[in-house]
Amino acid sequence: MAPRYFALGDSMSIDDYAGGPGLGAASLLADDLGIELMLLARDGATSDDVLHRQLGQVHGRPALITLTMGGNDLLTAIVESPDKVPATIESVATNYEATLVTLSATGARIVVSTVYDPTDGTGDMSWAGLPDVGGGLALLESLNATIREAAARHGAAVADLHGAFLGHGAQAGDIATGESHPANRELWLCGHIEPNAWGAEAIRDTWRAALRPS
Repeated sequence: MAPRYFALGDSMSIDDYAGGPGLGAASLLADDLGIELMLLARDGATSDDVLHRQLGQVHGRPALITLTMGGNDLLTAIVESPDKVPATIESVATNYEATLVTLSATGARIVVSTVYDPTDGTGDMSWAGLPDVGGGLALLESLNATIREAAARHGAAVADLHGAFLGHGAQAGDIATGESHPANRELWLCGHIEPNAWGAEAIRDTWRAALRPS
């Protein structure tokens, strides 16, 4: 049986915003590595979705697993009830722990991903019609610290998408555009928060860097 790669998580992993089948980050990585892709990630998925809907679909002895989750939890809390963001981060931490306990038992190489900042460090989300959240950047850093800590406990590699994407969001151009292949290759987002083709390539490259021996 050919080695398998399971991609779990949200829209950071999928093809939809990068221009179609085969162009998302997970598809690009699978193609580069010559490995069979089992794409379980779904648009809009939260950490609850990953834990309760996607995790049970991982089977056999996968060679590789990538995980992108937590961003939608944070975004939903900001939209619905900003005062509950700290509790949401705690919930993500719990879900990361449970997910990685199961995934690490498969023996696969695991790469988890930090959550990028579409505001490029400004914290201004008025362009998306979202409310101002006091200490929003600190809350995002808290979420990413949670992800790094969970990875360290379970021997997973960390792909720092937060660091990679800085300067390629709202400060690079119009992230509200729906273009998957904008002429500006420094602009990596579309639809406010989704990775376009250039963003998908950047995610693939950051995953590959995380997989290299230190």
